[in-house]
Amino acid sequence: MRIALTGGGTGGHFFPALAVARELKNIARTNPLKISPTEGTNIDLIFLGPRTEGENLLKQEGIKHKKIAAGKIRRYSSLQNFIDIFKIPCGLVQALWHLYWFMPNAVFSKGGYGSVPVVLAAWIYGIPVLIHESDSVPGIANKFCAKFSKRIAISFSQAAQYFPPQKTALTGNPVRKELLGGSKEELKNDLAGYSGLKYTLLILGGSQGSQAINKIIIESVILLLARCEIIHQCGKDNFEEIKKQFPAGFPEGYFPLPFLEENLLKNAYAAADIVISRAGATSIAEIAALGKPGILIPLPSAAGDHQNINAAAYQKSGACEIINQVNLTPHLFQDKIFSVLDNPQIRQKMSAAARHFNPQNATELIAEELLKIAKW
Repeated sequence: MRIALTGGGTGGHFFPALAVARELKNIARTNPLKISPTEGTNIDLIFLGPRTEGENLLKQEGIKHKKIAAGKIRRYSSLQNFIDIFKIPCGLVQALWHLYWFMPNAVFSKGGYGSVPVVLAAWIYGIPVLIHESDSVPGIANKFCAKFSKRIAISFSQAAQYFPPQKTALTGNPVRKELLGGSKEELKNDLAGYSGLKYTLLILGGSQGSQAINKIIIESVILLLARCEIIHQCGKDNFEEIKKQFPAGFPEGYFPLPFLEENLLKNAYAAADIVISRAGATSIAEIAALGKPGILIPLPSAAGDHQNINAAAYQKSGACEIINQVNLTPHLFQDKIFSVLDNPQIRQKMSAAARHFNPQNATELIAEELLKIAKW
């Protein structure tokens, strides 16, 4: 059996697709009859899409990556919109070429502009498509691709109103199982200078970092370090700027990193007493799966205001606090962090609520649904 994966060029689109790919391989290994009674464990995977965060993991998993051009249609006026229009037909031709030679049984699309040419090419060939929408408000790409899909999986119940009910299912957001087995002791070996003797703050600004979160961390770091150690994913493009703020070297207990590779992220999650993050659906799903208390700072410019809506749904469950970026001051930031850290009962309630928010079997549900349409 052959399955093609596709998605936009960010970690939020890539990592859930990787989780599904790993689950398909796990099913092929442990229950091959679910894959195919005749082909056994023979399952081939390919990823079609633009350059993306985490793509180095594809090689480790033995998944081929065929890069295709992808044009992004922005919701605001930009010269790039005009330029990217010409990338769409180019990407479609590339997708038709790669799918012709691979000819998968089904396509799993994680959304984002990088998925559009592949979904269109699959529809032309009559290949069934399963799309997954992570957010409470679908992006332009998934709204468009829904017309060409056989099944639609959603993570937030609010998203159901945007899709045909007869082919939509609430599955939750897939999470990489490899993130669930971390260790605070291993983090001490991974991160030189980390002691684990204070509270641990894990700061995530999305796979590309967040300048607003980076700024508030720099303004607050000295006061926070009195009681905490800080692991800060600041983004590859922002790391040098962070370094300039500390000409004498980073303070003891502060660990800014351009990007957290999978093993380091796993151990950082395990060690964290609280996670401070943007409100992307993938980040929320990972924080929930780990049962970590959270403080979310939604990206105010997110398409369709989906981060604010994601965060509101998560806060309603009791799993997090929210700070709106417009109100993000050092005093409020520190006060929110310490009010959670100083109250073990609040942390316990947040942790329990988090674990119930995202279905624990989301990855399995999506993989099995994909296998069903692959045999269609």
